[in-house]
Amino acid sequence: MKAPGQQTRSVLACGEVRTGLLPSFQALDGRAAAQLLRLRADEHVRVSERPNLYARSPEVLTGVDCRLPTSNGAKVRAVGTVAARAALTEGRVLQSTAYFGAPADGPDVRQPWGHYLVRPGVVEPFGKLPEQATAEGVLRGGGRGELDLGMIAEGLLAQLVRHPLLDHKAPFKSRRTQLRWAARRAPEGEGPSLDRFTLAEDSLRTVELRVPEGIEAAAVAGLCEDLALHDWLLTTVVHMLENSRPGAADGPAAVLALRPAVDHLLHLWMPRAHVDRTLGHLWDVLEREPGFSRQWENLRQRIRDQLAIQAIPLLHQALSTR
Repeated sequence: MKAPGQQTRSVLACGEVRTGLLPSFQALDGRAAAQLLRLRADEHVRVSERPNLYARSPEVLTGVDCRLPTSNGAKVRAVGTVAARAALTEGRVLQSTAYFGAPADGPDVRQPWGHYLVRPGVVEPFGKLPEQATAEGVLRGGGRGELDLGMIAEGLLAQLVRHPLLDHKAPFKSRRTQLRWAARRAPEGEGPSLDRFTLAEDSLRTVELRVPEGIEAAAVAGLCEDLALHDWLLTTVVHMLENSRPGAADGPAAVLALRPAVDHLLHLWMPRAHVDRTLGHLWDVLEREPGFSRQWENLRQRIRDQLAIQAIPLLHQALSTR
């Protein structure tokens, strides 16, 4: 793994993705999405319309000089820059991501900032990096005085939702989700692998991966953004279906509860649409277990069935009044 524009070889890449509904009654079109995500004046927002409307901001850097989170309590000071970016899917779902790559070892003394700025998205440890302990520490979450990727991602999200384009009148209520990921270097000769996807808490997910040298941390971040997007869709539609109280006597209320899923979400399911080709096949792991697309198809069919059931009495009533 390596960050663009520099030669430091990373043995570990870590990140966190925050995903939620854009606080806007109307979905943003491509031009408005580009305006929202223009985080830097010197770089354009990437906007694509196929197979769906997708916009990604340029990356911004945050300088850090702090301890890395570790699972074994090791105190590892690190200095460098964390990369952060945002993405908007179909003008509806907003994501922010913060991530870094780290080499196996770094200088024993702090270098001038110029040394770190030419290595964007790279955080160098003082001495040897405890790879496994750091990966586990990031997945657990940074503590006091430690690098907190979630705080950086959340700060970017907070900046975006204050944009004057947004009216803060979301078409339905939903919860944000967090996805933390850690990717260690795969053994020589082995391809990328997705070792574990965990529903850690109600809104927290963790992903552990292995990727060969040469795959950039930014590409891994793109895969994890895609996983986070589709996990958020599943989580949100499950909650909608639960809140609609299937089988309840109040048919119109059930229809109203499920309509946002039909209007705003069901057409967003497109796994791998914006994932690097070298990593797209890792989606197959989630299709086998826990079966993301199978669950999505089941949810979509349940929603269609519920709407059809609720429509029958309304149709009979309309026919009886003729």
